[in-house]
Amino acid sequence: MSNCAIVGINWGDEGKGRIVDLITQDYDIVIRYQGGGNAGHTVVNDLGKFALHLLPSGIFRDGVVNILGNGVALDCENLWREMEDVESKGVKITPDNLKISERASLLLPWHRELDALEETRLKDQKYGSTKQGIAPFYSDKYRKKTIMAGELFYPEYLQARLKNILEWENLILENIYHAPVWSMDKILNWLEEYGGKIRPFICDTGVFLKDSIKQDKNILFEAQLGALRDLDYGIYPYTTSSNAIAAYAPVGSGLPGIKINKIIGVVKAYSTCAGEGPFVCELFGEEADKLREAGHEYGAKTGRPRRVGPIDIPATRYGVRVQNANSIALTKLDILSYLDKIPVCTRYKIKNQETEEFPFPALLNQAEPVIEYLPGWRRDISGVRSWDDLPKEARDYINYIESKIGADIHYISVGPERDAIILK
Repeated sequence: MSNCAIVGINWGDEGKGRIVDLITQDYDIVIRYQGGGNAGHTVVNDLGKFALHLLPSGIFRDGVVNILGNGVALDCENLWREMEDVESKGVKITPDNLKISERASLLLPWHRELDALEETRLKDQKYGSTKQGIAPFYSDKYRKKTIMAGELFYPEYLQARLKNILEWENLILENIYHAPVWSMDKILNWLEEYGGKIRPFICDTGVFLKDSIKQDKNILFEAQLGALRDLDYGIYPYTTSSNAIAAYAPVGSGLPGIKINKIIGVVKAYSTCAGEGPFVCELFGEEADKLREAGHEYGAKTGRPRRVGPIDIPATRYGVRVQNANSIALTKLDILSYLDKIPVCTRYKIKNQETEEFPFPALLNQAEPVIEYLPGWRRDISGVRSWDDLPKEARDYINYIESKIGADIHYISVGPERDAIILK
């Protein structure tokens, strides 16, 4: 049995969905173990281009069982719409290939409302939320003011819990934000419409996974976002509200005692950052515009332009450490082919002192990037499929990164398609 986690090393948007879609050929089960619909995993295959927000990226592989674990923020409305979109393009989704943990808590409509209201209140101090309700949801979960998916099977119990929760949420909406409140009928109608649609997929995934382990099934854990957006280890407070690190995979998946054998950290060949917060290596002006356009760097969920920069060695080395990654997938190497020389952020300067370590968040706004340049290769590499066929300058760039971040690069992506991959 092989258990593997695929995780982001930086700020998210590294290309995890593309790597999950590739690697699932060797796995029986794919589990999303944290996060919600606030980020997109882009997958390109024979059926087209997909931006998945809640569905695990293994949904396109025949015979693979996909699970939304108990750590996920389960927005049944957006999940159902995503399922409809994917099915409209020829992907069959049934309770056999998609299972939802009965212990996953539901992200409810007022969580999205509260998210948007709070970002408006914060004005120029906002955290850069996608307004998908993630922070209010996880806040409520830890206050025990959410309902679990399995409660949809117990209407009387559900209504009794909703009565208390609704009173709490309306107090906040009305007295803090002066916003319209929710009625019991309105939320019950929403739950009947969207909760009812996903009810056939809800089950005790813990029992299913226990049986799968007995059958020596191979399990892949899919993370959302990256190490620098992790609630505990990221650039707090400009983080997500869940743990995006591999160490949380056993807890959020429903397999708290399982051992993960392999952790693949996904790193983009340059840096991107969606949302607010410190981004030391950020490029501006024409240089940034050219890189953004070359890489089509716009958010899969929001469509907003991503901030871009050179690969950031201190941030990447830190991400490798907190993820405990023992294998690296380097994505979008082909995008850099237009450059004569390739910038690399090798270290930071803080108060006239240089450091190779990623600093405590309070120091990030004082940090300046120290940039060095490596030779570019100035030729299209999107058709290359072997290490030896890469230009020497591209191989030198990869070897340089590998030597600096403390982990071996085994996968090199030179395009979004499944076969646009080089194994090193």
